[in-house]
Amino acid sequence: MAESESNKVIKLVPEYLLKKRKAYQAIKATQAKLALLEKRKVCKGAPIKFKRLEDFLKDSHKKHRDDTRIRRLTERPPAPLPPAKYKLAFAIRIRDIKGVSPQVMKVVQMLRLRKIFSGTFVRIGKTSLAMLKIVEPYVAWGYPNLKSVRELILKRGQTKVGKKAVPLTDNTFIEERMGKHGIICLEDLIHELYSVGKAFREANNFLMPFKLSVARHAAKDKTGLLKDLGKTGFRGTDINAIIRQLN
Repeated sequence: MAESESNKVIKLVPEYLLKKRKAYQAIKATQAKLALLEKRKVCKGAPIKFKRLEDFLKDSHKKHRDDTRIRRLTERPPAPLPPAKYKLAFAIRIRDIKGVSPQVMKVVQMLRLRKIFSGTFVRIGKTSLAMLKIVEPYVAWGYPNLKSVRELILKRGQTKVGKKAVPLTDNTFIEERMGKHGIICLEDLIHELYSVGKAFREANNFLMPFKLSVARHAAKDKTGLLKDLGKTGFRGTDINAIIRQLN
């Protein structure tokens, strides 16, 4: 028995065949990896958007309503400017702008309110008041006090460096960027914005739009959330309550 086992001949595989098998296995492994990546890409890709006829009608109605409202605004005399003590406004977008008029969309982009529950500071003037009137059904705005301005900047103040958002936590960084405008620290930035100083435009552009916060349970109950936030449009000093709620 032992002799028969020792007499067995082990067949050797030629080297070229081993190389061929190895190359084939490498090709199959590469194909499997590409197929997996393609599958993940398809899964992660944007789903096919199917728009119902009702949605087209709804968007058309909204656009027509915006165009009619804006046309009527141009026929009315401009709104009077507020008292001189009110120089600064804060605007928050609290409504969806899907399907709105192109003119409304343009003003929303000029005010930098591209995302819902985002907010920006606005200098009070004839032009800015006319712009706020155009986006009135989608934006709440009013006069922030010093406490609201300070809390917004301290908690949510960010600037953009390249494509990255950087929080305002270093006065040295602020001085490097805004020192030429006489702003060397966070308190200077807050004062310049609240008092609407000479460098207000530069200071406001230095800040990114504020991303305000909404609780998860509130975001799911949109009807209740909008009821809590109240109506859009001019809110006067009541805008401070909304800032407290969303900051």
